[in-house]
Amino acid sequence: MVHHEKCPLCGSDNISDKLECADHLVSNERFGICECNSCGFVFTQDCPEENTIGKYYESEEYISHSDISKGLTNKLYQAVRRVMLKRKRNLVKKITGLSHGTLLDIGSGTGHFASIMMNSGWEVKGIEINDSARTYSKEHFNISALSPAGLSDLQSTSFDCITLWHVLEHFHDPFYYISEIKRLLKPNGKCVIALPNYSSYDAGYYGKFWAGYDVPRHLWHFSPESFRLFCDKTGLRLSGWHTLPLDVFYISQLSERHRDSSAALVRGLAKASVFALRALLKRERTSSLIYVVEVA
Repeated sequence: MVHHEKCPLCGSDNISDKLECADHLVSNERFGICECNSCGFVFTQDCPEENTIGKYYESEEYISHSDISKGLTNKLYQAVRRVMLKRKRNLVKKITGLSHGTLLDIGSGTGHFASIMMNSGWEVKGIEINDSARTYSKEHFNISALSPAGLSDLQSTSFDCITLWHVLEHFHDPFYYISEIKRLLKPNGKCVIALPNYSSYDAGYYGKFWAGYDVPRHLWHFSPESFRLFCDKTGLRLSGWHTLPLDVFYISQLSERHRDSSAALVRGLAKASVFALRALLKRERTSSLIYVVEVA
């Protein structure tokens, strides 16, 4: 297991326990979440090593790898994804100012986003750790995704945009990936990073049951403030941010399931509606946020 004596971001030893959460997807094991009292960074403590964490992804319900559509929860995910794929495509075009270009999707999963960008005229490459997800993306979308080992073989300054949709929080060594992103971006290239927001209204309400913590698969937990610090520490410049307003509906009904609520789907959607309305006034409290960064 990986145990942090000091904050992985600022190096302070002034860290304390914040929450203990269960792995509701695979193992039912419990994992601690710690917070740095110096910089506010939040991270999963005593998480599995990189070479053993794979078993915690082995579930048909891990939809970004399996792409199943059985059950109301997965149908909701599929419906939200169809809407958000178009929004993500339009956002990439807007922030880059390009109607087509070169794009690298890190954590490309089953290839849906890579496919919609390719069909919009972009030259797309994917990076995906899961073998079956890479196979699915090839068979269904003709996307040839590389394993993470292939990242270092890509040509420097070759991408107009690099995207990580809910991926950075999974990396055992996010600093390596940021160094590679900085190498691979063209001058004036943009990197788009979507992350759960532990300072959101729904995270505050659900606490240890909040699905956005997703231990032990999520190793790092960000708020807007801690992500700004992360950028400062890694040589990135935060140039803008956007919301993922529909994520809260999926996350809330999963969180209700974690609480063993009756009618979890209905309760989750009702609660999510309240959180979404409140976040209209304080966008930084949205369940998930999209950060746009450049090389500083």
